[in-house]
Amino acid sequence: MTPEEIRALISHGEGQRLEFKRSLAELETGVRAAAAMANVDGGHVLFGVRDDGAVLGVQIGSQTRERVVQAITDNSDPTLYPSVEYVELEGKTVILVTVSRSEDRPHLVRGRAYKRVGAADVQMSRAEYERLLLDRRQPPFDQQLVEGATYADLGEAKVQDFLRRRQEAYTDATPPGAPLPQMVAEMLEGARERDGELVPTYTGLLFFGRDPQRFLPRAEVKLARFQGTTTLAFIDRLIVSGTLPEMLDEAERFIRRNTRTAMKVVEFESVQVSEYPYDAIREALVNAMAHRDYHHSSGIQVNIFDDRLEVMSPGEALIPLSELEGSHVTRNETLCRRFRDIGEMEQFGTGITKMKRLMREHGLGEPVFEERGSFFKVIFCGPGDCILDLVPRAGVVDLRELGLNERQIEALRLMANEGREMTNALYRETFGVSRNTASRDLARLVDTGWVRRLGTRRGSRYVAG
Repeated sequence: MTPEEIRALISHGEGQRLEFKRSLAELETGVRAAAAMANVDGGHVLFGVRDDGAVLGVQIGSQTRERVVQAITDNSDPTLYPSVEYVELEGKTVILVTVSRSEDRPHLVRGRAYKRVGAADVQMSRAEYERLLLDRRQPPFDQQLVEGATYADLGEAKVQDFLRRRQEAYTDATPPGAPLPQMVAEMLEGARERDGELVPTYTGLLFFGRDPQRFLPRAEVKLARFQGTTTLAFIDRLIVSGTLPEMLDEAERFIRRNTRTAMKVVEFESVQVSEYPYDAIREALVNAMAHRDYHHSSGIQVNIFDDRLEVMSPGEALIPLSELEGSHVTRNETLCRRFRDIGEMEQFGTGITKMKRLMREHGLGEPVFEERGSFFKVIFCGPGDCILDLVPRAGVVDLRELGLNERQIEALRLMANEGREMTNALYRETFGVSRNTASRDLARLVDTGWVRRLGTRRGSRYVAG
């Protein structure tokens, strides 16, 4: 690295991928930090820099480089081989030790495995250590072959539908020219050859499987609408199965029917208001499906309350919550690529930023991200009884273009915004018109679909639809 790059690194302060050490007297804890970083996402250990970023420099001898390298190689198991650089900075020499995310992880230091959590080195639990050992012996989950499944367990109609959605998302995408099985295996990473036969991968099963839950029962989404703000009483519930795109669409339909929409009249415009921005909820569902831990025995859970909506996915966050925004760290890289193929993911690492922006634009607070045990939770706080305070940009209709006059627009505002009932007599009194004019105005409002007529003849009442 250049001195300028080192200065930029120091300016960010210690964190997930950077550790400062005052001198080589701290070499032992520096080794632990390097191993902890290699066990997660890689990073740098910088010797000769104080915790506050002040450059102190280190004394360099003829065997300093060998001493640093040897300390790391001799005390790590499997052996970790770092990059070591000397850099002149402000007239002083600092030592930069760089390690990448290791394919041989977990690395032990003096018999213990550590992981990097923020700016700290934390000892791994036995379960985490064993999981990393298992991952080292086999490919990532989404690239593994599905035991007991054959290519016949994939539905070619589902592949064709995926390709259609891919073409709609990216109109310049090249239409596939290869036979479908070859394309599923090579382009979509949905199958691999074993003993002369194509066998589905978990990516293939989850995107194109005829019955994915036959082989992976935990790949489901449980949805519930509760009465009030606790889980004491159900109003509606559903367990969704199928491929990931199918579950995504079905889950959104459940959410739409169990959250509110309203109409608000603002000056001469009718605004359709939804309780939540559905694109933000869909983004949370996509993230849950793409990043969840499929080894976990539970499925994804969506809970809808009077005041909030929660999306819970199995598996802890892979990096500290404070560093999630803008980062792309996932257990299932291939699943992410397939979601991106059909336009359900944008640039990797932008999901949290998108959810925050959509909630702000909708007039709501930003979502809250939490870890609850072995689950990652996204909480969307709703408007409660103040849904009409939300004025989204979308769904605006100019009522004058529909031919409504100012009396009708004001009557619609009173019914929609203030919850009033209107009668012919009240309409005449409010606007000073004749019975016939009031009847014509109210009938036209009923024709728009935004107003309902209750009762018949002289007893008729009119309310927002």
